[in-house]
Amino acid sequence: MLNKSLIHQAAGVIHESRNIVVFTGAGISTESGIPDFRSPGGVWSQYNQDDLTYQKFMSHEKYRKLYWAYDQARYPAMRDANPNAAHEAVVEIEKSGRLLALITQNIDGLHQKCGSSVEKIYELHGTVMEVTCLECKARWPRKEIVEKMERENLEVPYCEYCGGPLKCATIAFGQALPEEVLMDSFNHAAACDLFLIIGSSLVVQPAATLPLQAKRAGARLILVNLSDTPYDSLIDIIVKGKATQAMRSIMTEFRKLSGLSS
Repeated sequence: MLNKSLIHQAAGVIHESRNIVVFTGAGISTESGIPDFRSPGGVWSQYNQDDLTYQKFMSHEKYRKLYWAYDQARYPAMRDANPNAAHEAVVEIEKSGRLLALITQNIDGLHQKCGSSVEKIYELHGTVMEVTCLECKARWPRKEIVEKMERENLEVPYCEYCGGPLKCATIAFGQALPEEVLMDSFNHAAACDLFLIIGSSLVVQPAATLPLQAKRAGARLILVNLSDTPYDSLIDIIVKGKATQAMRSIMTEFRKLSGLSS
């Protein structure tokens, strides 16, 4: 059961804040029915992870075939998923004029699908909804490439402009995070007055250090998550619970404080 006092406190801090960074992890996506692909029996367990690294992908056609087989297996669940109440809460914070940035570790595109502004979103691990050429950096909607692969019976797609290998626009093991996205995320963390973490256990680096950046700069930290994190001792308000239930309750209180509901 959610702690009503902490819900009220979290809503109050959101109401008082003017430059909020929202940081989301897998916990917000699983509640939209997207499975944990790395859990036992999941798609990831059906492959040797050493065969799916960026270096292997670039080295040989056989690894590109393996990668695309894996990626096509995980794609439909994300393509068909719908946003939930936690995604809607982030949109509501943006509409209140308080959102500085939305930083996400998720690759499913649900924030965009829910209506968050594209210019506010920083996808640290890329997106499954686009495909990119690793040579000339051209990009396409995923749907367009998937349809081409099905139409032409392709196991691996290649760039129509330069012939380079096409890859889902996510970050594979061994592949560097997008430098500009990472730098902008740290800059926003340093500029916010509230860093709101939803559905992340803060264990994946370097993204997990973003709350530390915000804390050092004087921001308050709120965590909404089911499990403990390595940084719990630094967080001002911790709401233990599912992202949807907790954020729905927090935003109900926020609307009361904002005079938007009785």
